[in-house]
Amino acid sequence: MHTAYVSIRHGILALLSHGPRYGYQLRAEFESSTGSTWPLNIGQVYSTLSRLERDGLVVRGEADAEGRFVHRITEAGLDDVRRWFLTPVARADRPRDELAIKLAMAVTAPRVDVAEVVQSQRTATLRTLRDLTRLKADAPAMPDDPADRAWRLVLESMIFQAEAEVRWLDHCEAFVARAGAPPPPAVPDAVADRPKKGSRR
Repeated sequence: MHTAYVSIRHGILALLSHGPRYGYQLRAEFESSTGSTWPLNIGQVYSTLSRLERDGLVVRGEADAEGRFVHRITEAGLDDVRRWFLTPVARADRPRDELAIKLAMAVTAPRVDVAEVVQSQRTATLRTLRDLTRLKADAPAMPDDPADRAWRLVLESMIFQAEAEVRWLDHCEAFVARAGAPPPPAVPDAVADRPKKGSRR
């Protein structure tokens, strides 16, 4: 099952564990809890609710006067979300790290200045870290609103990840500098044996 769907699915179940909600409420509360770092479109919400209903984790009630369907979590849904909260997230369950893949490819690619790639990313990451730190400084240290407390935890997670990324980029730069420039790619024998233009054999 796709990681993003699993996270949205359990996020919606967690919200429904507080009480019945309709689609636009779930979307607004999901984005509020994550500080809008993970925006959802309403189509994602309703397609996820449809799957949850199919799996017996959610039931849909009658439409209200405005045509909105309220969804309620079932006992099976409550059991499912409890297991999710208590199950550690494995590194293998998280999306692949595009930056790590990019740098791995840069190290082996010809005519790529790895130091330049690292510096470009470091500049962007430091800019992000500065913006996140400013957001944290402007937020109350201990918010009264549970949604604001949830957002602060997400914000601090993003700050820690950015700090770790900067340290890792520093390590990459030092490692590549110690290793020196990669040797030129080997020339296949068939190409090496081919006579050069204008030469005689």
